[in-house]
Amino acid sequence: MSIYSGDAYTTELPIMSLREVVMFPRSIVPLFVGRDASVKAIEAAQSLYDKKIFLVAQRNPDQEKPTIKDLYEVGTVSRILQLLRLPDGTIKVLFEGLYKARLVDFQAQESETNTKGIDLVYVDAIPIEDGEYNNTSEALFRMIKEALEEYAEINKKLSQENIQAIWSSQSPGALADAVLPHVKVDYRRKQEALEMADPIERLEKVYEILLTEISISGLEARIKNRVKTQMEKNQKEYYLNEQIKAINKEMGRDEDPQFELLELERQLKEKNMPEEAREKALRECKKLRMMSSTSAEYSVVRNYIDWILDLPWNELKETQIDIDKASEILEAEHYGLEKPKERILEYLAVQKLVNKLKGPILCLVGPPGVGKTSLARSVARATGREFVRLSLGGVRDEAEIRGHRRTYVGALPGKIIQSLKRVKHSNPLFCLDEIDKMSADFRGDPSSALLEVLDPEQNSTFNDHYLDLDYDLSQVFFITTANSLHSIPLPLQDRMEIIRLPGYLETEKARIARNFLLPKQIEAHGLNSQNLKISDNAILEIIRTYTREAGVRNLERELATVCRKAAMHIVKADASDRMVNVGLQNLHLSLGVKKYRYGEREEKAQVGVCTGLAYTQLGGEILMVETTLMPGSGKVEITGQLGGVMTESAKAAFSYVRSRSDVLSLKPDFHKEIDLHIHVPEGATPKDGPSAGITLATSIVSALLGIPVRNDVAMTGEITLRGRVLPIGGLREKLLAAHRGMLSTVLIPKENERDLKEVPPEILKGLNIVFVDHADEVLNLALSIDTGVSVFSSVSDTLPFYRTLAKGFVREEDSPHQ
Repeated sequence: MSIYSGDAYTTELPIMSLREVVMFPRSIVPLFVGRDASVKAIEAAQSLYDKKIFLVAQRNPDQEKPTIKDLYEVGTVSRILQLLRLPDGTIKVLFEGLYKARLVDFQAQESETNTKGIDLVYVDAIPIEDGEYNNTSEALFRMIKEALEEYAEINKKLSQENIQAIWSSQSPGALADAVLPHVKVDYRRKQEALEMADPIERLEKVYEILLTEISISGLEARIKNRVKTQMEKNQKEYYLNEQIKAINKEMGRDEDPQFELLELERQLKEKNMPEEAREKALRECKKLRMMSSTSAEYSVVRNYIDWILDLPWNELKETQIDIDKASEILEAEHYGLEKPKERILEYLAVQKLVNKLKGPILCLVGPPGVGKTSLARSVARATGREFVRLSLGGVRDEAEIRGHRRTYVGALPGKIIQSLKRVKHSNPLFCLDEIDKMSADFRGDPSSALLEVLDPEQNSTFNDHYLDLDYDLSQVFFITTANSLHSIPLPLQDRMEIIRLPGYLETEKARIARNFLLPKQIEAHGLNSQNLKISDNAILEIIRTYTREAGVRNLERELATVCRKAAMHIVKADASDRMVNVGLQNLHLSLGVKKYRYGEREEKAQVGVCTGLAYTQLGGEILMVETTLMPGSGKVEITGQLGGVMTESAKAAFSYVRSRSDVLSLKPDFHKEIDLHIHVPEGATPKDGPSAGITLATSIVSALLGIPVRNDVAMTGEITLRGRVLPIGGLREKLLAAHRGMLSTVLIPKENERDLKEVPPEILKGLNIVFVDHADEVLNLALSIDTGVSVFSSVSDTLPFYRTLAKGFVREEDSPHQ
């Protein structure tokens, strides 16, 4: 309510008194409010007075319930911008100062307008006199700017953003009101400035306050420096006094360095370790006696002795090899992988008979997620050894294996020695993970450093650069893992026995998911078999359309997603609806749309599109090869992020086709009139290897002759310039990919016939395996022509019909237009 009174309006507002705080117009200030009267005033302002409230400082900040006489007359009418209630009952309020006002009357009792007993006052607005620019104000502006920048260097809380906001003020009065809230000065002086009517005088007052604060801050800095210097001196004296006390200690001498050296020598003499290491450590102890305990060299030598003392030189953990128990553990924790498990059991049986560990290092090679690392962990359990895993992925520094020499600052032993210290035994099972991911640079070649570690004939005298002593690693059971062998140097491969872990079959994945992965995820997500059930068809659908891998890692992730969705449903549902059944029909509700298409073969035979088979780190994959022709001058373009070997294979395939131009009824110089573009889709995936040779040749011939390639045929094999088909690797994985892609016929090299014994019958079921020796056989079998008609027929009424796309590239005598 406002009442006109002379020159100004008298306004009725709630009042809130401030302790040691002065509110200025045009400023925004957060305050914590806890007094009951203040809280009521804020609530009244929120609901009845358009969020406006009169803020005024009290003369005595210690007074809990001030009266009108205890308050200053001049305050600021403010608006409540934000209000936040805190758990302890206090309120955090953000106020915006609107204008100055003078307190006229105080009303604390209930009345017609004040029914809640809130402290209300009548205030008169003080007219704003911001002043105008003149020479005096300009001079003050410049002086305050210099003083404010100097003050900002002392007071780090005054940021450049705040300074920019202050300088946006366009008048002397506004500038004074903008500066004062940021200055650390007694509230009485701020109140004095607030009450000044003349803006020039108020600006002069601000300048005086700034100069005073700068002077005080400089004095504070000098006092701090003097106190700091005195403290450092006191600390130095205290340190020297403590040294004197240590020297003059009586017989106990618990902290005497010489006493520590005596204890170290005693431990070295009692430690079960080689004499060479003991003698070297004792020599280092003699060096310590002649050094000051405060020198840098002292700590280096002391750390070296501690490393020698902490290593388990001849400390072996008792192990017992029980073949039946080992077989039981491997069968319980790993489904399938029969050959790798059989080879590991043979390895353990030999160890049990000879009663020593000296033999080949095992290297488990296979796609990600097939269980290489977990298989090594199971072997550790089966033999009772400590399990140590060291990931070599991305290791470039030889010192990671051999350690740093002690001449370097911060030198340490290599990871091998560090791990042995951690397990406190010299016969753990050491899993060197991702051995194929190492690389070399200017710091050395870590794979070369591993030659000594993994050589049974040399690792009994492994020499770490930091220790500079021979350490016996012959009792360590080393198992390495890798995704592929091509990046492992041949000398390192020669030290290891390669055990390949093939990708899992679809049926094997389904059993693993049902018996191992699903129970594990159900338990991890707080579920049980009573509130979540997943059908076998749903699991098979996850394998086929939501994952594409040789292992089961992504399969486990998808099952975890299903469990999370089920957990969400169970938490939200009523007690009567806490059962989740996941089947083929509602699987998409948990996993979304399908990620992959099951059965990847082309829907129909197409010209220039041929289906190959590839073996990658992820297992077997279907490889589509496309070839297209364009008028040109003989240029051959090869795309699809192909490696050097595969690019050369494409060139060899094209050379074979050119050499067979006569029997294919192509003009001898056909290649001079066309440009050939060979492309392998999914260009983001690197591809390499020679096994796509016959696939490339078939795609090229199909494009030249205009004959479609059968969409139900896949092939793999290396091609020579004469058209011979050479054997390939990874046959099991490639046939698995063909089976998964619903292909009916697979062409493979004749020399790979012996490898079919290693392929499970489940994969061969439904596949027609055809063995080929020459690319001519491949073309007759793969190109979609009438039964009994050969691609190489020089006289045929049927063949030219399929060559309409080739047009001018076919010899005139065989042209369909004759």
